[in-house]
Amino acid sequence: MSDERKAFVFEAARALEFLDEVLGDLEHESLDVNLAGDVLTLNFADGDTFVINAHSAARQIWMAAGTRAWHFDYDAEELAWIATKTGDELMTTVAKVVGAKLDQPIAL
Repeated sequence: MSDERKAFVFEAARALEFLDEVLGDLEHESLDVNLAGDVLTLNFADGDTFVINAHSAARQIWMAAGTRAWHFDYDAEELAWIATKTGDELMTTVAKVVGAKLDQPIAL
């Protein structure tokens, strides 16, 4: 495995595990959080599902929430996952969309 691939795997796993821990600790009755491998699934009581996953081939984290989707690349200088098309940052985006869905502020 190349050093670049190892770095992607490490950073993606770290991001997904962090999100799993923080969102899982919310203990919100409307949210079920499940991390299986490199796929984090957020199931809401109304039947909606948001998915955040590490896409190894593209070396990106992909997120689908409602009708929106993002592809985040890791920026080693910023130490952050940044969406290629919008410039959105992963943690800020997750906090925004999940917070809006739960109707409560979320800090990540």
